[in-house]
Amino acid sequence: MDEERALYIVRAGEAGAIERVLRDYSDKKLCEGIFKVLVKDIPTTCQVSCLEVLRILSRDKKVLVPVTTKENMQILLRLAKLNESDDSLEKVSEFPVIVESLKCLCNIVFNSQMAQQLSLELNLAAKLCNLLRKCKDRKFISDIKCFDLRLLFLLSLLHTDIRSQLRYELQGLALLTQILESAFSIKWTDEYESAIDRNGPPLSPQETDCAIEALKALFNVTVDSWKAHKESDSHQFRVMAAVLRHCLLIVGPTEDKTEELHSNAVNLLSNVPVSCLDVLICPLTHEETAQEATTLDELPNDKTAEKETVLKNNTMVYNGMNMEAIHVLLNFMEKRIDKGSSYREGLTPVLSLLTECSRAHRNIRKFLKDQVLPPLRDVTNRPEVGSTVRNKLVRLMTHVDLGVKQIAAEFLFVLCKERVDSLLKYTGYGNAAGLLAARGLLAGGRGDNWYSEDEDTDTEEYKNAKPNINLITGHLEEPMPNPIDEMTEEQKEYEAMKLVNMLDKLSRRADVKDPHQDGG
Repeated sequence: MDEERALYIVRAGEAGAIERVLRDYSDKKLCEGIFKVLVKDIPTTCQVSCLEVLRILSRDKKVLVPVTTKENMQILLRLAKLNESDDSLEKVSEFPVIVESLKCLCNIVFNSQMAQQLSLELNLAAKLCNLLRKCKDRKFISDIKCFDLRLLFLLSLLHTDIRSQLRYELQGLALLTQILESAFSIKWTDEYESAIDRNGPPLSPQETDCAIEALKALFNVTVDSWKAHKESDSHQFRVMAAVLRHCLLIVGPTEDKTEELHSNAVNLLSNVPVSCLDVLICPLTHEETAQEATTLDELPNDKTAEKETVLKNNTMVYNGMNMEAIHVLLNFMEKRIDKGSSYREGLTPVLSLLTECSRAHRNIRKFLKDQVLPPLRDVTNRPEVGSTVRNKLVRLMTHVDLGVKQIAAEFLFVLCKERVDSLLKYTGYGNAAGLLAARGLLAGGRGDNWYSEDEDTDTEEYKNAKPNINLITGHLEEPMPNPIDEMTEEQKEYEAMKLVNMLDKLSRRADVKDPHQDGG
């Protein structure tokens, strides 16, 4: 707003309008004054104070419009050490200025379309990647990395061109993956395997925040990667998937931060080509093999207590493979179901991920089948009644949200190798009808995908109960008592006569000629 316009409104005399225009006008003037001060050689403490005020003012879009210029953006880039001429980050005293400048840039880019266009013109993404490389493997500068990554996330969110630039020109996939490796202090034991210190401390709050911002930026960079990717990219995707596996097996400083960290890891895993997700499971190490007296799949089905002991006290194992990351994903999914809200945003990503993993990788599917759909024993309750993972997923098959119920049904269908008879055994026809109708399988059969031909084995309890199971509800129903058995002979005779009279009335009505049917 220019001075003449401001004076006109003040002269008009409306109190509310005067207050608003003076506030906006003074904020704009303050912003302009701050930028004029920042170009001068002033002490670091004064720079930080000016930037803190500018950060607060930059939350208001109206204030930003007149002050978002190329010159002002370049001032902030210089203070944030984003110019190519700045070769190092040696002066610790400058770190607060860098952090505050990055915070201001985050607000300005988010709130101003002009700033977004200027970011392209100034090649801001490349400058941010350059600053990240300076920060790599450096301690005590987590805040700089965090806000650099946040700004990179915003740019890649707002501009599809920047996503492409990050992916191919700036090698952002490798760079951001290395940032994650650094945040997690990963030590590689094999090409795609890392050492997990189960007794180690949780991630620090700073490293957790950096990791979350890097995961969000990587999500934007890799969006749509699952549709098409070069064969040469497979190694990099596998490295990233191995880093994400490590991420799933560590914890943050709080339970909420751990969930946020794992949630962003799940979102990113959804972008990884499914053929590269085989690194989520890995063969047992020699140490784990020596410790493991018996693996999960070697235990008989009837030794449930022993099986639980193995799951709780040792590495999660199936067919000689370490399944810890898949088990974390399964527990994450169940927690999201238990929340009971925001299923589309919170639950469908992990359900979709587990579905695709199960469809593509036999060992993952068999492990999840064992955990989610163990051999049936007690079929006295309906499939949707109870607190097991199976019960919770079956309840979702009739959820009001179409997307939620479709992915829940699809997950169970894949675990059943897309065989209708197997799905109905665990869910009942009523719960599965929506999926079967959509697939054109109401009459039975199986889906289009190929699975191994290993057969399911039914328990003796299920075999004995099977003849009396209601196919619609999917549970055992006791035979209905015959009401005649409890009647006296007189009652039976009375009921028989009532039936004879009813039949007689019906036959007499049928004999009455209908005039509308008279052909004469």
